[in-house]
Amino acid sequence: MSVSVRRGGDATAARSTAEARRSRPHVAMIDLDLADGVEPIAGADSSADPWTAALVLVRIFTEPIGVLRLPLTAEGISVEELASAISLKLGEEVARRFSDCGLPWTGQTPTGGLYPDRTPPFLKARELALRDAPPMTVAICTRNRPDGLSRALASLEAQEYPSVRVVVVDNAPTDDRTRRVVSARDTQMDLSYVVEQRPGLSRARNRAIEECDSEIIAWIDDDETCDRWWAAEIVRGLVEHPDADAVSGMILPAEIETAAQLWFEDYGGHSKGRGFTPAVFCWKGRSTQSPLYPLPPFGTGGSMAFRREAIERIGGFDCALGAGTQSLAGEDTAAFSTLLFLGGTMLWQPTALVSHSHRRDRDALVDLFHGYGRGLGAFYTSMVMRHPTSVPELLRVTPRALKQFNSAGGARLRGVGRDFPKDMLKTHRAGLLQGPAMYVRARLDGRRGLRRSPQ
Repeated sequence: MSVSVRRGGDATAARSTAEARRSRPHVAMIDLDLADGVEPIAGADSSADPWTAALVLVRIFTEPIGVLRLPLTAEGISVEELASAISLKLGEEVARRFSDCGLPWTGQTPTGGLYPDRTPPFLKARELALRDAPPMTVAICTRNRPDGLSRALASLEAQEYPSVRVVVVDNAPTDDRTRRVVSARDTQMDLSYVVEQRPGLSRARNRAIEECDSEIIAWIDDDETCDRWWAAEIVRGLVEHPDADAVSGMILPAEIETAAQLWFEDYGGHSKGRGFTPAVFCWKGRSTQSPLYPLPPFGTGGSMAFRREAIERIGGFDCALGAGTQSLAGEDTAAFSTLLFLGGTMLWQPTALVSHSHRRDRDALVDLFHGYGRGLGAFYTSMVMRHPTSVPELLRVTPRALKQFNSAGGARLRGVGRDFPKDMLKTHRAGLLQGPAMYVRARLDGRRGLRRSPQ
């Protein structure tokens, strides 16, 4: 890979420049389909926030196959440099797709577009899944974030899928902004609005299940937007794997414009190194992938779908977990892991893409890490309390988990730089230790609420 690098006057100046650029990252988000040809990426300009890097999502005939993060200087990245970077990092994936549709592969990524003699198998598979297009309900559980909700709804309106119903669950709102966003939407999309007055993301998710009248129910968050093929790819996974109970998709950053957003991505972001290779998870006590660790290679709640029967079979989402409770998080992990532990099957479908708006400032990221830690501790407590037969498996994976958490070479710490704030890790560990007590408290709070309820 040949990428232009700006030269500094000396080594010290070069390091200072690099540190300054990293402290104010401004990453160009590039969506590149090799079928349409390769174009150059413009270089940094003289504006107050010049691009410092490019995050390139590479597709072939709409299929995402990988992401490249490349340094970006005033000279930009030429067509030849970008093609070379793709060949170097993704050459095997490109070669396989070329072979599948009858295109010759020379080892160099072509730049002038692709013209295959036969329809690529990926497109054939999607067309087959869309032939019947089973109805699908997409739920957005939200609270007091109308701007993000509006963007999420716009992305769902643009879906290349004929049978999507959208349910907005307004969770314990303090104003009517969410209702007004939904009612003001001029759309032909089947869109409905419901209020869940009891606070808690799990309660909102469970309310969505009650409102769902389709076999497939999916969730995205109110700070995300969907790729236009997201719904089609969720359904394609379930059509191609009729025994699968649930599916999750890839979550990429919508932008990287602050140090906090870069730190989050360096820590693993939402993708956590899962990559673009589809996977099927079915534990049943035999698979190398435990339902309890590492967590969770099968996805997160910002891009997930369940067959209605499967989510009802595991009792829905644990109302003592998730945002709006003392536990702060963990309800999606618990649902996935419980499904696997009880013999269900999960799919990792990386072609089902959403883009997430990461926390922009340090304080918000610290809160997020604390919440993730507490949610993780609460999740493990929930498994022990709700599924005591999981204890032997939990004891088996604990040494490995502790080693990964405390090792600088662990999977989650491998990508972080020297400037990554160490207090993020401390607050995560502090939250992890708080998790068990907070889960018990959340369960007690839920029971008191039920006793007070007139129902």
